[in-house]
Amino acid sequence: MTVVYITIDTEYAFRLPGADGPATRAENFARSIACDTPRGAVGTSHQMDVLDANGLKGVFFVDPMPALLWGTEAIADVVVPIVARGHDVQLHCHTEWLEYDRGGDICGGRTGRNLKDFSPGDQLRILAWARATLMAAGAPPPVAFRAGNYGASDSTLDALATLGLRYDSSHCPALSGVGACAISLGREALEPQLHHGVVEMPAACIASFRGRLRHGQITALSLRELLAAVRHARDEGLPSVTLVSHSFELLSRDRRRINRLVARRFARFCKGIAGMEGVRTGTFSADPPATAPDQGPSAAPLPHGRLRGAARVVEQVLANAVYSRSLRAGA
Repeated sequence: MTVVYITIDTEYAFRLPGADGPATRAENFARSIACDTPRGAVGTSHQMDVLDANGLKGVFFVDPMPALLWGTEAIADVVVPIVARGHDVQLHCHTEWLEYDRGGDICGGRTGRNLKDFSPGDQLRILAWARATLMAAGAPPPVAFRAGNYGASDSTLDALATLGLRYDSSHCPALSGVGACAISLGREALEPQLHHGVVEMPAACIASFRGRLRHGQITALSLRELLAAVRHARDEGLPSVTLVSHSFELLSRDRRRINRLVARRFARFCKGIAGMEGVRTGTFSADPPATAPDQGPSAAPLPHGRLRGAARVVEQVLANAVYSRSLRAGA
């Protein structure tokens, strides 16, 4: 069976939309993790409700770096409910939070937006601190990692291997050459493979307009495209497919309202996966990913479908018109 990894980057906002800096922890938690709105919450608890209702498992990549500002309790408030409900907690890391390492204990006060901006030694120190903090917050020892902004390098993978993390999911082929990732894999690296001592788990992608690739994120693809991508992976005999979401992804851009289009898409996608033959969801802890065979060409992404693509563009135009406006602008 093809294993679908539904991965959710779970993080406080370093720059909270509409607020000065990270704002208070309570406000940040409400708008980034719980995703509270006057019409209900659509954050991690809601996402787990949807997964549980369909008998699915999720992988929550949790960023422990905000503990530099608010302490380990802020991370425990995120981690403990996920672990209690039987979903996977793995390691995420946004290095912007090093601004709050006032004593310079981790890497001498050096800061940067992405892990790749740091020396190999600093990356090892940052990841060691993040790993220890995540475990202190109640997570089992992590086995997998994704860099914030996908901003990893080969040195990141070397550090992960040193720390005993076996899997990385920072390579996004659809953003190769244009995103923050500096791992030495290109847009043709679509399947899990051993690279610098860890198994690299690329984020899924599909072919799009003008030969481009579109990344497999809940907000980036339509429901039809998401389900078609999973069916394509199954039909091609791929061992796994990795999809991306965020704890706050079912909200409007200002994080104050439910994005009904994306919330429905997530719910219908989970229902579709639950009813799809030949696939199941998995976690990095319980379902170790398999690497691609050494022989033969890499599988091609889902071919571009003009009708699917056009429908997605129309849907995104509508979503942006409705859910990207600020409340102050009258939304």
